[in-house]
Amino acid sequence: MNAYSYTNSKGNTYYLHQRVTVLKNGKEQTIYFFAKEVKEGVLGEVPVSYTVSESRNGLPVLKKA
Repeated sequence: MNAYSYTNSKGNTYYLHQRVTVLKNGKEQTIYFFAKEVKEGVLGEVPVSYTVSESRNGLPVLKKA
């Protein structure tokens, strides 16, 4: 599987990942994050209804469309 990558305005490449965590109340929540290296949980595409944008300091973030 090819990992979804995003290159920011500074030229750094980040890869999209997801992780399911358990909250204190016992509910599960899916968390999306970008990392500089391909790790466990890497995604091949941006999830439906999300878009990629860049924060002021150049880090990519997912936003709901």
